[in-house]
Amino acid sequence: MSIEFIGFITNNDSSETRVRSGPVLDPGYIETVAKAHELAGFDRALLAFHSITPDGLQVAQHALGVTERLNMMIAQRPGFTSPTLLARQLAVIDQLSKGRVSLHVITGGNATELRQDGNTLDDKDERYARTDEWLDVIKQEWTSEKPFTYMGKYYQVENGFAQVKPYSPIHIFVGGASDAAIEVAGKHADSFALWGESYAQVRDVTSRVRAAAARHGRPPPRFSLSVRPIIADTEEKAWAKADDILPRATALQDKTGYRKPADGHATAGAKRLLALAEQGTRIDKRLWTEMAALTGANSNTTALVGTPEQVAEVFGDYYDLGVSHFLIRGFDPLIDAIDYGRDLIPRTRELIAGRGVPKEVAA
Repeated sequence: MSIEFIGFITNNDSSETRVRSGPVLDPGYIETVAKAHELAGFDRALLAFHSITPDGLQVAQHALGVTERLNMMIAQRPGFTSPTLLARQLAVIDQLSKGRVSLHVITGGNATELRQDGNTLDDKDERYARTDEWLDVIKQEWTSEKPFTYMGKYYQVENGFAQVKPYSPIHIFVGGASDAAIEVAGKHADSFALWGESYAQVRDVTSRVRAAAARHGRPPPRFSLSVRPIIADTEEKAWAKADDILPRATALQDKTGYRKPADGHATAGAKRLLALAEQGTRIDKRLWTEMAALTGANSNTTALVGTPEQVAEVFGDYYDLGVSHFLIRGFDPLIDAIDYGRDLIPRTRELIAGRGVPKEVAA
């Protein structure tokens, strides 16, 4: 089973420990970080989606234009762009980039944020039902060789058809942790995206997704794990870096915006990370949870701390559990991406190259 490394392209130079100094949309930084990911050996990079940030679809087009091999994982939320329109937009970008586009489907768990984009469905299960229909229509738009009609509860399409099709099949990632999310993933996902959870949590989620795929008569999707590696040439130095990151993030929360939601809101995925943090600050071999606790796990905030060899070893453990995609980003995004390319990515590829198909996948 081949592995893949996914990076993260932000719109500007900022993070939990870095206060933005330039514009919200910084083209020069986007270009630099995209090229750095390509040179570092990443396979693709995520463009995130939030209700108030620059549109990742357009940022991805710019990043594709300044790179030659790096694939883009473009996050989109169902319910705000017509599925027929988005399908054609992605197909065009995929054609122009010769197959370097993938779609990351984020239904969204924070109803307050979703209302900033005009969402009217506060019930999460209903939003996932809408996501199911949205993906039904997108797939038909991508594949149908003749006009199609779709009559669902949320979307009705009469004689839908796209003259332009994707350059190659567009890989669909689905994220989420609720039962409704698992069911949608079982029906539609090529890859299911997890945050950086414990071995036990990964076993639980992957088994549920595999069961959902079986219910829909599909092979199980691949699995992606999102985590924040903190690496140094010795374990002691790596933990010292982690111990420095936490107070800096704490001191800068008001300036960076990375803090617990005022209303105590937590998505299903965030609740899983917070439950993990309650078990301790260090889980399994080297999964560090304190940033998740600090921020309310408002994004992927668990970290793996150690030398590149030690973190690669943990990636090998996750690989044995069926994980083949590793979405990694640092708290110093540009410098960390370069460091990962020099030390972590090649060591992980070398470590896993000699392993066979994990038993969870083979089963």
